[in-house]
Amino acid sequence: MTSKLKQHFPMIHERKALLEQIQSTPSLRQQFDSWQPYQQKEFLDFCTGVRGVKLLYDVFFKEILSPEYTPERLNRLLSVLLGRHVTIKQVLPGDSARIADESSLLIMDIIVQLDDGSLADVEAQKIGYAFPGQRSACYSADLLLRQYKRIRDRRKKKFSYLEVKEVYTIIFIENSTGGFREFPEDYLHYFEQRSNTGLRMDLLQKYLFIPLDIFGQNIQNKDVSNETEAWLAFLSQDDPEIILRLIGAYPEFRPMYEDVYRLCQNVEKVMEMFSEELRILDRNTVQYMIDEMQADIDKQKAELKSKDAVIDSLQTQIQEYNHIIQNLEQRIAELEKQLNR
Repeated sequence: MTSKLKQHFPMIHERKALLEQIQSTPSLRQQFDSWQPYQQKEFLDFCTGVRGVKLLYDVFFKEILSPEYTPERLNRLLSVLLGRHVTIKQVLPGDSARIADESSLLIMDIIVQLDDGSLADVEAQKIGYAFPGQRSACYSADLLLRQYKRIRDRRKKKFSYLEVKEVYTIIFIENSTGGFREFPEDYLHYFEQRSNTGLRMDLLQKYLFIPLDIFGQNIQNKDVSNETEAWLAFLSQDDPEIILRLIGAYPEFRPMYEDVYRLCQNVEKVMEMFSEELRILDRNTVQYMIDEMQADIDKQKAELKSKDAVIDSLQTQIQEYNHIIQNLEQRIAELEKQLNR
């Protein structure tokens, strides 16, 4: 059966032909057989247009929105999200800006310097972290310090703090947790530091959290109504009906989908990419479980500490009562002696 997407993108594989190619190539067959059945289905579905490709996966995102080959795409995405025109000047290596990258829940991460010198860290999380505020603040501070050191080392005695620019942390969350669910109609959460008096001071660190699952719930059975929604739909939605409505209303996304399906023509490459994403997701699942267990441990420790405090208080009260009883017993004994005289 021809998928709806294949009618618009003829280069999409036929399922039978794709399976024959995989089965006839030993290395591809071995790789395919190593996946779980649901993973095999996911791969076949997006390669044959039954579902769309999950473009927030690191390798797919960086291939389709490459700052090197198609910078205008990421420029536009960041301009829409930040509400001002931006141009990417360069992509920065991310190793030194990650405190614990070996145990990261990230499925995509890219750090870019904008034309005005400010930095933007764009990342995607498969599952939201247990402590999103604390973690993001640490990475933002790390990136800000990285910028400060680079400018100071270059400018030396001519250095001025005015040369240090904003640091933007933009976080897409595929499956949100915690507080985000308390705002079921909101999927763009902007944060920046403000004073309690109205005094204005640029403290440089700014954040944007985007829970894509909540966005998806908000556009169910609705057409995207603006460019921001169009970008979020492009990045997160794999329903063919939504994709077709999107390219109908915003035809500028059609070339990006064409690039996706041209990429899928290279079966060996896309299988490698998919395998890498599965490895990342496996590691992420383990880390998520560790985070959840740690949160439970911290909660139980707090509860035990609270109970210990109650016990200590009760023990103190018991000691006080015992002391009172001893005093009363002594007083009674003295009175009995007086009565026996």
